[in-house]
Amino acid sequence: MTLLLALGLALDAFAVSVTCGISARHPKAGYALRIGALFGVFQTVMPLIGWQTGSLVGDFIAGIDHWVAFILLVAVGIHMIYESFASTRGGNEIDPADIRILLVLSVATSIDALAAGISFAFFDVAVLHTVFVIGIVTFCLSFIGYYLGKRIGLLFEKRVRILGGIILISIGVKILLEHLR
Repeated sequence: MTLLLALGLALDAFAVSVTCGISARHPKAGYALRIGALFGVFQTVMPLIGWQTGSLVGDFIAGIDHWVAFILLVAVGIHMIYESFASTRGGNEIDPADIRILLVLSVATSIDALAAGISFAFFDVAVLHTVFVIGIVTFCLSFIGYYLGKRIGLLFEKRVRILGGIILISIGVKILLEHLR
């Protein structure tokens, strides 16, 4: 379950990394490391922030926690799928050499991890282990995605976002069904 969650959350960062690779005028290993590190760190920190937030309000919504997790994960999954169809990014809009752009992208791709982290407060989750796995998976996929971006087109980005959205929706449905039994 942890690995599936990590993959679902990391696929958005992977798709953006592919786009960075496509956009890079002069691809360098340093860019791939920078992208992987930033995306990995933000995907690690954001669920921790979400978990802490969920812990603070956990007593208030303990009876509906499965619904909250379901709604958050499904909403983020639908949003990822919607973005894959609504995206009109051109090939030269993302400059992987610009740290400011990468910081914005790191935050944007980790919002779903924040939402997932909120749900951690309602379930018996080994938080540190889970966020570590999420961060490592995100780093690896983002690093690889940058290099793949130089070899494949933007079409792949859409498919990856759709897959990430489907995985998150599936996890949300699984959580809901387990608690309704």
